[in-house]
Amino acid sequence: MPEKTEAQKKAQKAYMGKFMRVEVRMTREKRATVQAHAEARGESVNGFITRAIDETIERDSGKE
Repeated sequence: MPEKTEAQKKAQKAYMGKFMRVEVRMTREKRATVQAHAEARGESVNGFITRAIDETIERDSGKE
């Protein structure tokens, strides 16, 4: 794979600057379960966790 150009590096840095990194602790068994669940639905672990958070917030917001 060719090395990224300076413009590509700058664009990636700007894109990644929009995000915050969050660490989640879980057992190896739970991580394996989450990963299998996400992969079975064609999504990444990050995508699954983000979706789960969004859906929970939406559901909980309706209970106010």
